[in-house]
Amino acid sequence: MKEQKYILENQKSFELKDIFECGQCFRWNIQEDGSYTGVFRNNVLNVKKHKNQIIFQGVCEKDIKETVEKYFDLHRDYEEIKSKLAKIDNNMKTSIEYGKGIRILNQDLWETIISFIISANNNIPRIKGIIERLSEKYGNEIEYNGQKYYTFPSPEQLKDVTVEEYRKLGLGFRDVRLYETTKMILNKKVDLIEMKNNPNTTKVREELLSLSGVGPKVADCILLFSDLKRFEVFPIDVWVRRVMNDLYIKQEDENKVSKKQIEKIAEEKFGDLAGLAQQYLFYWRREA
Repeated sequence: MKEQKYILENQKSFELKDIFECGQCFRWNIQEDGSYTGVFRNNVLNVKKHKNQIIFQGVCEKDIKETVEKYFDLHRDYEEIKSKLAKIDNNMKTSIEYGKGIRILNQDLWETIISFIISANNNIPRIKGIIERLSEKYGNEIEYNGQKYYTFPSPEQLKDVTVEEYRKLGLGFRDVRLYETTKMILNKKVDLIEMKNNPNTTKVREELLSLSGVGPKVADCILLFSDLKRFEVFPIDVWVRRVMNDLYIKQEDENKVSKKQIEKIAEEKFGDLAGLAQQYLFYWRREA
C-alpha cells in the first residue's frame, strides 16, 4: 500500500478532540503536534487541522478520499442535526456548543463488538492497551512513517486462540467472553452480514445480547458506534445516568434512577436522534 494524502477544506462539525476523545473509539492517539494517528480496518491514518483545512495522510487499502468520507460519516449533515437538537432545550444547546465537532465514526462491526466487550468495567488507557496487544499479536503489520502498526485481528485470525492466551494479554474476566463470542461468530450463530442488512433495531439488539459479554449498554454502544449506525439507541452508563438525573429527573439518589426512566425521557425528547444527543450530553458532562 502506498502513502496517500487528502485535504478537506471548510468542513463544519469536525474537531479532532471531540471525535477521538468522546468515548466512541480506542485506536486513535494524539501526537506531539496535536494531530491524531489511528488504525481502522486495513488503514493507518494521521489527521491534523491547519486553519480551515483538515489534512488526512497515511496508507489506505482503497482510495483515501472514499475511505475518509465513509469512515468519518462526511455525507451526513451534522449542522442540521445539531440545529434540530439544540431547539429541544438549553441543556442540549449547551452540550452541543461544547462538543460541536463530534462526528460518529463508521467503525467496523466486528472490531466494535470486541472493543466494547473489552470496555466493560474498564478504563480507557487499559482498554487501549489490551486492544493494542491483541492487534500486535494476531493482526497484520502495516508500516507507516517509519513505525509499525497492527490491524485489528479478524475472527479467522483468532480462531485458534485459547482462553489462556487471551488472559496473558491482560483481558481478565473478559478472556472467556472474547473466546466464546469469537466462536459464535465463526460458527455463524450470529451472522454479522445479516445483522448489517436487518433494519429492525430491536431484533439486531437481541442478536447482540446473545453474544457472550454483551449486556444492554455494550449492545447499545455497538449499535451506535459501529457501521450499524442506529442513532435512535441511547447507551446508559454512570455518566449518562448522572447527567440525565441532574438535568431532567432530579432524583435525590441517582442510583435509584432506572434505565427505563432514562430511556423513556430520551425517546420522548430526542426521538430518532437519541444516540447523538447522548454523545453531546455525555461528552459535555464528562469533560467539562
